[in-house]
Amino acid sequence: MNKVEVLKLEKDGLDVREDIDRFAKTGWESIEDADIQRLKWMGLFLRSPTPGHFMVRVRIPGGSATSAQLRTLAEVSSSFGNGVIDVTTRQQIQLRHLTIEDVPEVFKRLDEVGLWSLQTGMDNVRNIMTCPATGLTSSELIDTAPLVRSLTEEIVGNRAYSNLPRKFNMAITGCLENCLHLETQDLAFVPATVQDKGGMTTGFNVFVGGKLGSGGYRIASSLDMFVKPSEVLRVTCAILEIYRDHGFRESRNTARLAFLVDRWGEERFRIEVENRLGRPYAHAGNDARKKSVNDHMGVFRQKSLGLNYIGLKIPVGRINAGDLLKIAQLSETYGTGELRLAHNQAIVIPNVADRKIGDLTEEPLLQRYVYNPTPIQKGLVSCVGNDYCNLAVIETKSRAIETAKKIEAKLGTDLKPITMHWSGCPASCGNHLVADVGLIGKKVKVKGEIIEAVDIYVGGRSGPDPKPSTKLLEDVPCDVLPDVLSGILPYHARHKMHQSKLRVPKASGKSELVKCHQNHSSQSTVLCK
Repeated sequence: MNKVEVLKLEKDGLDVREDIDRFAKTGWESIEDADIQRLKWMGLFLRSPTPGHFMVRVRIPGGSATSAQLRTLAEVSSSFGNGVIDVTTRQQIQLRHLTIEDVPEVFKRLDEVGLWSLQTGMDNVRNIMTCPATGLTSSELIDTAPLVRSLTEEIVGNRAYSNLPRKFNMAITGCLENCLHLETQDLAFVPATVQDKGGMTTGFNVFVGGKLGSGGYRIASSLDMFVKPSEVLRVTCAILEIYRDHGFRESRNTARLAFLVDRWGEERFRIEVENRLGRPYAHAGNDARKKSVNDHMGVFRQKSLGLNYIGLKIPVGRINAGDLLKIAQLSETYGTGELRLAHNQAIVIPNVADRKIGDLTEEPLLQRYVYNPTPIQKGLVSCVGNDYCNLAVIETKSRAIETAKKIEAKLGTDLKPITMHWSGCPASCGNHLVADVGLIGKKVKVKGEIIEAVDIYVGGRSGPDPKPSTKLLEDVPCDVLPDVLSGILPYHARHKMHQSKLRVPKASGKSELVKCHQNHSSQSTVLCK
């Protein structure tokens, strides 16, 4: 067994909750290494870049929150942390720079507004994602908000699922426009239909074994299985039990569900699910998703007459406590106090009346958190980076913004929409392997100096036609990255990005792969116009 499995055998991660008051009195340095790991079951993460200070990851099921909840998060961040808040790619909130002495009070305040950080780390079912506009649009197949609530209530805090071999990501959506990366999930419920003599039945096809970390992008496998909404909970629990009982626990690097699916194959896995449930299930239905992508940023009509929702871009997911408080206030002034977090680091304000939408778009705050971002800013996503995460190799968030601005200064904003995702390490928290352009941080030596650099991937995607990304360039120094990407993006097209070589047209009209002289690093190959 690896050392994490040993510490779980000694004490269940959920049991560390009763020790937090004691830790608050004795201080962070008194906490043993094993309990530092167990605290991740409580959503508490001690990070090396900020010694003595914890990050708290708050679970927001389906990204659905209230203004009272966001106000509390803003107040906790400013009162007990450093006022820096991150919206994650799993529709969660991360609060930074908290001390263990304040954690009991922080948990108390979160609990008062129905929030908790339980099991947002380590070997648990992480935040369950869904479409941020679920229940609002007439084009969706199924409103999945009730399913997310029932799944969360069943799983979180349940010791039957608190000791999985590794983390478990899942998503369920009725959205038809691919607003989530479903093929990257350990378990995904994809909107589908079945036509039989009784008419049309709506439900979900079941996919398992997707991942981005632990060796790269594995596209989730179909179990050739159709389930109705009423069957989702039982099917989920059966799959979790199979993973708990049969998943690999020897090595953390090969413990994700994907490795069990690869070992068994989809047919055996499906048979095991049906055996646990006591009956066979229908074969997969017709995938109801369209080829289009809707990131839910902008102003959109809701299915309720006279109401709209507006999606605001939070640049690379980082926002200060004061601005989060103002967004909560806007949701009360112009909407009903409801908000949604999106996995692409945006915040949606629903239920804005027609007569108010104009005034909302004129609010000064919407100059910073815009509803109509440029094509590059709209698809810009970043992980935390090494200023707060000990796994990240480079700083990502400010790098991402700076690079995007320099590209726009060179090329203007009249570009095709593009997703550009940054990850600071192979854990892929920035989802770089499913982006049109994905960047993963690294360190390289140039003229005897260690500098920050990236590998560039292109053509990754999820959806009805998922594709693994292709590594295009290696060891590109961050200081020349805007020039490199400016030589790529004008010729970007999604169907062309999934190729082993990118051809850049010369001024003569001919097309060839252009390599400049290696004036930055002996390992770097930089595309030039």
